[in-house]
Amino acid sequence: MQKIPNHIVLFPDGNRRWAKQKGLASLEGHKKGYENLLDFSEWCKNKGVKVLTAFGFSTENWNRSKEEVDYLMRLLEGCLIDNLSKYDKEGTRVRVIGQRDRLPKSLQEAIKKTEEATKNNQNLFLNLAISYGGKWDILNAVKNIVKEGTPADQIDEKLFDAHLSTAGLLAPDLVIRAGGEMRMSNFVLWQAAYSELYFSPKMWAEFTEQDLDIALAEFDKRSRRFGK
Repeated sequence: MQKIPNHIVLFPDGNRRWAKQKGLASLEGHKKGYENLLDFSEWCKNKGVKVLTAFGFSTENWNRSKEEVDYLMRLLEGCLIDNLSKYDKEGTRVRVIGQRDRLPKSLQEAIKKTEEATKNNQNLFLNLAISYGGKWDILNAVKNIVKEGTPADQIDEKLFDAHLSTAGLLAPDLVIRAGGEMRMSNFVLWQAAYSELYFSPKMWAEFTEQDLDIALAEFDKRSRRFGK
């Protein structure tokens, strides 16, 4: 029986490069990538994955052109609102992690509406990381612990986990990065300390269910010893 990871982290990378290769505008690459993410979440659910955390927009992505940032904000808003019935039908619970206060008000409202509407769904927990960075997550946890006045000798990993944006979730078992890059790019740095890493040369827009099966087969071969 193949071991299925409970929690997958996804880097849907290479959308702009895919668009350039196809002679398309970079925004078309983002649209195709978003459509593929919806399919990927369904593949994961059908294979028994319980949690999917997907990188949607990083803290560093704010440095891109205003046109691209505005388009991505609209795309993410549509990803939430336009698919409410799909999330409900498939039993997907959606949550957004990241710096919500930096997001457009309409996107913030879409997040609240989607989280409330899907909060009782149990087939798949979909975390969308929007304006998220691993360093920000760690610093934010430290600041909140300090605010609470917790004595230093009472701070342990369990307490720290409870102050991260992924509080309440098991650590990721498998990190999948499409697009040929081989780095963590400031994503779930604390949480992925013992995650298995899988890097695919396929651009995210071309990533298929067969590619997911290849990643899962590789995960099945791994021996996870956690330093023991």
